[in-house]
Amino acid sequence: MFTDPIADMLTRIRNASAARKDELVLPYSKFKANLAQVLLKEGFIGAVNEVMGTHKNLQISLKYSGSGESVIGGIKRVSKPGQRIYLPADKLPRTNSGYGVTVVSTSRGLMTDKEARKAKVGGEVICQVW
Repeated sequence: MFTDPIADMLTRIRNASAARKDELVLPYSKFKANLAQVLLKEGFIGAVNEVMGTHKNLQISLKYSGSGESVIGGIKRVSKPGQRIYLPADKLPRTNSGYGVTVVSTSRGLMTDKEARKAKVGGEVICQVW
């Protein structure tokens, strides 16, 4: 059993894109599904599906550019179980000078740093993707 399922999800995505896999399957949770939806909306992954087997799973299709490079250049977990990072809206970090996305868990759900600044809500900084 692992203690940080979000870090496990991000590591699986990082490893699958490095190995040039088309898709990956991981255990389902609402938080992971919402995080995958944010990544889908920002164009970092191709598709997200819920798959029923003996257990409910989350199937993520990875996205690659025309030259075969992964759209995800890097992905990093910021807030960890041992050290949670909470920031107000005006202090949210910009990833790669605005070319990447910082995912924030707010009282209004998961959203990007740009959406959180616009809504003027802060929260827990989950991860950065570029």
